[in-house]
Amino acid sequence: MTKRTTIKTDKAPKAVGPYSQAIVVGDLIFTAGQIPLDPETGKLIGGTFQDRVKRVLDNLDAILIEAGCSLSQAVKVTVFLTDLSRFEELNDVYVEYFSDEPPARSTLQVSQLPLGTDVEIECVALRSK
Repeated sequence: MTKRTTIKTDKAPKAVGPYSQAIVVGDLIFTAGQIPLDPETGKLIGGTFQDRVKRVLDNLDAILIEAGCSLSQAVKVTVFLTDLSRFEELNDVYVEYFSDEPPARSTLQVSQLPLGTDVEIECVALRSK
């Protein structure tokens, strides 16, 4: 049976419900969806939509670093937006984090997200040995 390991770091926001920041199974890391919470305060950040996307991606990267990799090893990203008209704004930030050989990605519009935010992102990454 493959071992299942829970990932937890103070460099990313604590879970706002009964879930783990990430789970490692073999060489795969499955993150929980991250929203633009400040890891120190646990509160949603202000600023622009692009500021919020950056915060989410930084939170994901912190979790992946704790698990032994980084966003550069992401293989699948799922983005949830409450307004799909922000797709281009998302891409403007996204390319800063994934410029070469970006992971597969799905972007979905949803009616609501936790704590009233407008963006949530989760990913699956491959940890190198």
